[in-house]
Amino acid sequence: MRPSLRPLRKLLAGLALLLAGCGFGNLPGNLSRALLDQPDPETVRDGAPAYLVLIDTLIEAAPENVGRLSAGAQLYTLYATTFVEDNGRRQRLAGRAREYGARALCAEKKDLCALAERPYPEFAAGLERLDDADQVPALYAMTVGWLAWIKANSDDWGAIADLPKVEAALGRILMLDEGYRGGSAHTLLGILLTLRPPALGGQPELARKHFERAIELSAGRDLGVKLELARSYARLVYDRELHDRLLQEVLAADPRSPGLTLTNTLAQRQARELLASADQYF
Repeated sequence: MRPSLRPLRKLLAGLALLLAGCGFGNLPGNLSRALLDQPDPETVRDGAPAYLVLIDTLIEAAPENVGRLSAGAQLYTLYATTFVEDNGRRQRLAGRAREYGARALCAEKKDLCALAERPYPEFAAGLERLDDADQVPALYAMTVGWLAWIKANSDDWGAIADLPKVEAALGRILMLDEGYRGGSAHTLLGILLTLRPPALGGQPELARKHFERAIELSAGRDLGVKLELARSYARLVYDRELHDRLLQEVLAADPRSPGLTLTNTLAQRQARELLASADQYF
């Protein structure tokens, strides 16, 4: 009998906030900053569909433009993982995020088209052919779009089976440009390494190192990292003191920070919810 997917679904839910903060490449007119510096998530939720139509139009006009495809993958990731509750709709939107991300990597390096579909040894060998930090944005777009799709399909063992490939892609990002997006690849790896308890192969202490490195690389400005250190690590190892301290630090911080205001505001909302449920959890 297969183990339950429930723990995976619960922890994959934590990816939404991190995926929302990915940034949007070179969206024209600095529209990405208008979204990510918005302190009211409901305004972003209501306005995002117009951005989706815009990026679709821009991509249709330049179907092999790496920057636009990367922006599309990340914008669809933001909307699908953060603001859409209907599962069928979330799956469709996350599917578009995955498609755009895969196309971005293909446009960046033609011999890596359909990389995600290859058997793991070929996939890993393909990652090795990425050897320049300038290739990281396309690889990152593919990876976050893929994660959005996995999150939207977390009841599907076929989707969950892709996680080792995603971990390898994140590792390659760190090798090429550790500080990209404030070290967010560290945070995503930290979450993935806590999807299972230690008895089933999880690596919580390695995950903690990834989270702490992400805090360093973001200079503590990305409140979502501390939130995930509390949710994914402290809860897994039942460290109530660390859990509450981190969440109180998130709540005490000023959420306003260039490129992070939206996700910091969301992090503070979730921190309140985690603190409110702490007595029941611990």
